[in-house]
Amino acid sequence: VRLLKSDVMPNFSSHVENAVSALGVNKTVDENEFIDASRLVYDGVREIRRAVLLNRGEEDVDSDTEWEEETDISEIGSVRPQVESRTESLIDEYPDISGITNAREAMKKLPDEEKAKIAQQVEVFRVEKRAFDREVSKWDDQGNDVIVLAKHMCMIMMEMTDFTRGRGPLKTTMDVINAAKKISEAGTKLDKLARAIADQCPESTTKKDLLAYLQRIALYCHQLNITSKVKADVQNVSGELIVSGLDSATSLIQAAKNLMNAVVLTVKASYVASTKYRKTEEQTKLAPLVVWRMKAPEKKPLVRREAPEDVKAKVRKGAGVKQTSPLKMLSDFEGLQDSD
Repeated sequence: VRLLKSDVMPNFSSHVENAVSALGVNKTVDENEFIDASRLVYDGVREIRRAVLLNRGEEDVDSDTEWEEETDISEIGSVRPQVESRTESLIDEYPDISGITNAREAMKKLPDEEKAKIAQQVEVFRVEKRAFDREVSKWDDQGNDVIVLAKHMCMIMMEMTDFTRGRGPLKTTMDVINAAKKISEAGTKLDKLARAIADQCPESTTKKDLLAYLQRIALYCHQLNITSKVKADVQNVSGELIVSGLDSATSLIQAAKNLMNAVVLTVKASYVASTKYRKTEEQTKLAPLVVWRMKAPEKKPLVRREAPEDVKAKVRKGAGVKQTSPLKMLSDFEGLQDSD
């Protein structure tokens, strides 16, 4: 921290000031030095963060993403906001049990065997989530409420699965219940929008499939509402805490997985119903319900920048080609003729 405050930040500030001054008078700026200064700031902040995490206990961690890197790139998971608990943290859900105050802490106290089974269910959920990412993340959500609602529902489902492992922003049973209600509200909005899309689609297999997927969403939202109300059972037997909540946790994860699958199928069917059928003259005059536009790929530099160590590396002189004098070449040629 001292090194970052005394050396790195002043160095970065001076480079910023020099760059601004140079640009003001139309002078060239050494980009490599500016990148080096920025890299030092980034490395310093990263080391401070790592030191803070190493000094924290597992009970102080709210999300598993602080400890382990994500194995798959997820736009939705990487940018999801850490929502604070909606319920006051002072509420004691287990007043007769010492050492546990809310449902999230109870999930942390589960036996190792039950934690392993929950981890297996979560891994199955992650497989479904990767399929969700592949389908949803390729679409631009500007003017497309189907994608906006799908991402919102996915974010809440991820928070609910984190809760089953004793992590994430949801702390109490009431938080989980409220999260399930929010998913149901988003599912209702998605149902209304998708049915409007289906109404504009002619009678076809796609229309029937879309309406069937909407029925699945309603069913799985109802299951989430039921499973979210089941609280982990905590007993104090001879001074030892016995926590059991495997059935409720696995039911919650299974309902979230099924719901995510239904949402993915709804997105696919909505795209086909919106774009792959000929519209009537009246429909062409109306504004589209949703705009399906592929997301633009991230901008990448046309020329790869050289690494700072490559720029500053010494260039060694290569072995030059020895020039042979014309007279020697001529004498060698005459010698060959004499030998013939």
